[in-house]
Amino acid sequence: MTTDWWRSAVIYQIYPKSFADADGDGIGDVAGIRSRLSYLADLGVDAIWVSPWYRSPDRDGGYDVEDFRQIDPRFGDVEEAVALIRDAHKLGLRVIADIVPNHVSDQHRWFRAALATTPGSPEWDLFHAVAGTGEGGTRPPNDWRSVFGGSAWDPILDAAGGATGFWFLHLFDATQPDLNWEHPTVRAEFEDILRFWFERGLDGFRIDVATSLIKAPGYPDEHRAPGADAGLSLEVTEGQPQWNRPGVHDVWRAWRRVADEHDPPRVFVGEVWADSPAGLAAYLRPDELHTVFNFDYMMCPWDVDRLRSVVDASLSTAGLVGAPATWVLESHDKPRVRTRFALDAAGRDINDRSGPGEDALGALRGRAATLFMLGLPGSAYLYQGQELGLREVWELPAGARQDPAFARTNGADGLRDGCRVPIPWTDERPGCGFGPTGASWLPMPPDWGAMSVARQDRSETGVLALVRRALRLRRAEPALRSPGMTWVAQEDPAVLVLRRGQSGGDGDVVVAMNLGGATVHLAGGALLAASAPGIQAVDGGVLLPPDSAVWLRG
Repeated sequence: MTTDWWRSAVIYQIYPKSFADADGDGIGDVAGIRSRLSYLADLGVDAIWVSPWYRSPDRDGGYDVEDFRQIDPRFGDVEEAVALIRDAHKLGLRVIADIVPNHVSDQHRWFRAALATTPGSPEWDLFHAVAGTGEGGTRPPNDWRSVFGGSAWDPILDAAGGATGFWFLHLFDATQPDLNWEHPTVRAEFEDILRFWFERGLDGFRIDVATSLIKAPGYPDEHRAPGADAGLSLEVTEGQPQWNRPGVHDVWRAWRRVADEHDPPRVFVGEVWADSPAGLAAYLRPDELHTVFNFDYMMCPWDVDRLRSVVDASLSTAGLVGAPATWVLESHDKPRVRTRFALDAAGRDINDRSGPGEDALGALRGRAATLFMLGLPGSAYLYQGQELGLREVWELPAGARQDPAFARTNGADGLRDGCRVPIPWTDERPGCGFGPTGASWLPMPPDWGAMSVARQDRSETGVLALVRRALRLRRAEPALRSPGMTWVAQEDPAVLVLRRGQSGGDGDVVVAMNLGGATVHLAGGALLAASAPGIQAVDGGVLLPPDSAVWLRG
């Protein structure tokens, strides 16, 4: 793979707690990931992204980091992580890991040192310790809200548990204090962390909450409507005091210089929510991040006009600075695409757990959307289990849920555990092959084994076979490695058709998806891939049913 492998790579996200458990404690681990690397290589992905694997109290799925230079003991140790990177490289797989620069765990050595002092001490300078408002500072410094619900401020107490009149900032959970990125010690520490892992072979980082490091001077009010809460969203509007401040770009330029010190250069992908195409493109300038996540595409409903608009806007925004677009349908934070499209079809909200919805229709649409996404130019992300067509597990009991926002919002939000249920490797109960003892940190539903890797390995029509074929075609077809695409006009406005390649060349590939309600005849050459079994090839093309997608020879 070349040094610009990230421009067209398919990257597979691993949530380590839920991927594979080697030691039988019910929690996935580094050894489990190593044991399944050949599966990932055979699947055909180009790289893996490992969600936080660092030492952590695990109050927020590992995104509350206690020590960035240590692997959490539940997962293994640094030596095992280095061995994983080495084994992956032997199989042609790159490895990127999460990094969480906005905040640390309240168990981090810096925060514990700060708690042992009083506000105004040098230890507190590494965080945001701000005097409260009202008599004696009894109210928070401003109206900022936590993304997980409630105030973004918690009081700083003295050694006896009394109020000090000062508060510390946490844009997420109270166990995740925000770092002060205006302080040179913070900047130097993270640049050293980057080098620590790059020197151990890591190919890059996915940067969590890449927009929030710099806060507006003076901590002005956001002027949120009374009673409004942030909820689990990082969507931003222009001028917010805690997101997308201009100074954040200085951080990414410094990080890019660290990445470029190495041979080959290391890679960054940012979790970026921006208020405009220009704002998003600013993160993708040649001296900043290589790619950013495409949340507009990820959350686009099953709507032909909106989908085409998002694709056009994504390509245009990235093209402003010569960056590739990225495409993603699932992650550890959002409901599975199959369930999301089932809810769309039923006219229900994404967090509506009142019933299963039209799951069969969601399954069809999920398959089609995955095939269509993999046919777009740029890089793509698959979240573990997406290649199996897994559904969202809404029916988790409240006592099993571990998302901190679930408790902070009294169950109204914080439903991310439903996409974090361990993936099924076999159809054997209990545990579906997740580990040797059958234990599982989140309970698996009764239908899990029917969607397992072992069951689908025996099927030529399952989602796994579809994804394997699509990924092999991406590597084999020069047209699918080219950077551009052209829309092809259709009589039926509910059908999206695009051409990859030289716009008429023999090696072109046509990618199409039917978002309407009627079967259409689609002109083209040989059928290369179809999202659903039974799609009929006819002279000069195929009959494309509703809620399906195909790749054809151009």
